[in-house]
Amino acid sequence: MKTETVTFRIDAALKDEFAEIAEEEEKPVGELLRELIRERVKLRQRLAFEAEARRQCGLLNAAAQDPSSDEAAVMRELEADLHDFLVEWK
Repeated sequence: MKTETVTFRIDAALKDEFAEIAEEEEKPVGELLRELIRERVKLRQRLAFEAEARRQCGLLNAAAQDPSSDEAAVMRELEADLHDFLVEWK
């Protein structure tokens, strides 16, 4: 895997505190920074996935409101199955 070097400025006090964290965790500062970057990228990906899932759920919900849609038919089938299950369960 090709690697890149990133250079940035940071407040000295913040750098010292971060170095303390790295020392406590017995990790090099660079490795701790890489972990933080990976976590941030994963968070961004998860948030994008959740936003897309909400968007698609909204579209399906809107479609299910139309009684003639396939989505509404599926919902009716699910409700009937749930009703049958509840009757059997009692």
